[in-house]
Amino acid sequence: MVGRADVHQDDLWVERMFDFTSSKLLILGIVALLVIGPKELPGLLRTLGKYMGIIRRHANEFRAQFDEAMRDSELEALKKEVETIGRDTEASIRSAEQTVHNEVDAARASVDTAMQDPVQNATADASTPADPLLEVASGGASAATTPLNGASHPQEPEPAVKTAGQPAHAPDKPGA
Repeated sequence: MVGRADVHQDDLWVERMFDFTSSKLLILGIVALLVIGPKELPGLLRTLGKYMGIIRRHANEFRAQFDEAMRDSELEALKKEVETIGRDTEASIRSAEQTVHNEVDAARASVDTAMQDPVQNATADASTPADPLLEVASGGASAATTPLNGASHPQEPEPAVKTAGQPAHAPDKPGA
């Protein structure tokens, strides 16, 4: 069923196409009545209406096919865009998956290394003191070999100073 808005738009389309107004159509009807006569006019109007219906149907079919082609092209563009987004997403997911696998493998290797020889790790931990200050305070072997500079830090050597044209020499030692 055709709504009033559709009929009004079709009338405007005809008026714009042939630039006919209602006054021009009335004059054309009066001339047709005089030329064709009242006896033949209903048959002529029926035939004219039939051909106008055929022309409108063809125009509507063409418009529908054109609109469908436009929708199809828009759908193709949208489909390509969605496929591109899908490929990009899949690539980023695979990259993240590979990163996770690498991290898990590294963690597994670290745990395996730690678990391989727990006795060796325990003896290595026992040979290194937990706090070097405690060993120094208790008179351990490293206290005799590590000189202190009056505090709890070992003395750090000063860097050698090198001047242009002279060989590098060691800094002066106090008491020497």
